[in-house]
Amino acid sequence: MHDFLWQLVGLYDYIIIFITWSFVLAFLYNLSASINKYDKSCTQLAFIMMVSYTSSIFMDPFSNTPHLTLFILDIVTIFFLIIWRIYFSKNLPVAFYYLLVGLSFNAFVFFGMHYDSIVLGNLDYWWFWALYAIGQIISDLTMLLVLLINKDFLGLVALKRYLLNRRKSTHQKVE
Repeated sequence: MHDFLWQLVGLYDYIIIFITWSFVLAFLYNLSASINKYDKSCTQLAFIMMVSYTSSIFMDPFSNTPHLTLFILDIVTIFFLIIWRIYFSKNLPVAFYYLLVGLSFNAFVFFGMHYDSIVLGNLDYWWFWALYAIGQIISDLTMLLVLLINKDFLGLVALKRYLLNRRKSTHQKVE
């Protein structure tokens, strides 16, 4: 696994460029698909994600704290998604929940890597590095896919509804 992760590090720039261009293409796809539709919420979400991922390219990758910078960028993007939800959203698409979960996961692993490598100074491989490398790519690809299809293919929205309904039913039993 250690050798596989070092191979991923060698491909990191290409993976980042591929994912960033994929978010641009997801925005363009949603823009063209929503031309004759009233609901443009997925297009707006894809625009927010495109701006976020495109701006991450222009950050200095050789800075002393790249993981902290990416953590802050993900938190700012989550903030903009919540602002969008409060002020601009009429219909809440499935993609909104997936983007929140995906960005939250990415922020978590970015902060974890910053803490591990910069604060603690750890340079030895351990399982969190694998979670970071593989999890971030899977998270980004999942967010891309949901922006393109806007379907609850992992059941996150169904799980949210189930938990909310269960909470309401237990709250009503208590009263």
